[in-house]
Amino acid sequence: MSTLRKPSIFTEVLAVLMVLILFGIPFSYVILNSAKTRAEALQMRLSLPTTFAAPENFYHVFTADNYMVVRGFVNSMIITAASVAVLIVLCSMAGFVLQRRKGKLVTIANLLSLAGLMIPPAIVPTIWVLDAIGVHRTLFAMILVQIALQTPFSIMLYRSFMVTIHREIDEAAFVDGCGTLRYYWTVIFPLLKPVTATVILLTAVHIYNDFANPLYFLPGARNVTVQITMFNFFGRYASSWNLLFANVVLISIPPLIMFLFFSKRIVSGMVVGAVKG
Repeated sequence: MSTLRKPSIFTEVLAVLMVLILFGIPFSYVILNSAKTRAEALQMRLSLPTTFAAPENFYHVFTADNYMVVRGFVNSMIITAASVAVLIVLCSMAGFVLQRRKGKLVTIANLLSLAGLMIPPAIVPTIWVLDAIGVHRTLFAMILVQIALQTPFSIMLYRSFMVTIHREIDEAAFVDGCGTLRYYWTVIFPLLKPVTATVILLTAVHIYNDFANPLYFLPGARNVTVQITMFNFFGRYASSWNLLFANVVLISIPPLIMFLFFSKRIVSGMVVGAVKG
């Protein structure tokens, strides 16, 4: 039986260099240009700033248009937190049922869940529905849209991970007289921490960074999200690229912090179900 060979030092160094080139150069480009003056940033060069203007740039971004970035942060955090909380509760329960039960209805539900990953959202009909129920242009409507878009993927992750939980646990709990809901919340849900961390990270970052859907379903200056704030510094006739890059740096801090905290759990949550299944 052959054993796997450990990658050579040259291969590891080459992999690190490729990662630095692919991700380090764009990130450095944004950081450097966010510290330049407007005239120097217009040159679009990957070079150190001759005049360090980072404090002025970030202050202007923070206070522009009556603190629009702050409103964007608050709205984005509300949408992200509410959507992720509902996704964790609903999708974990749905994944548990779809993995444990068998039958035609479960098969149809699985097919509908997979179809949700492939069928693109319909913008105009969704706006009609939201307007008909009287929630269009509200944060609640945006939360509903994000939940609907992220539900199929979240169910797939939970359903795949549920394979690693043996059915003998179910039988032992039911023999002891444990009810279904009590069994799920006290026994099953605590075992889903790795995949829950994965769902939190992937869905939260996607919802937080979403640009198109708030543009369609949440118009208006009061309903602005962090991604929409980039329009403040990008115009048809003139653009302040130094302020635009400073804005990008500011709105990138929360996803970066989440990746630092959940980087290890996201790998285990996505891989363990595939290996076991």
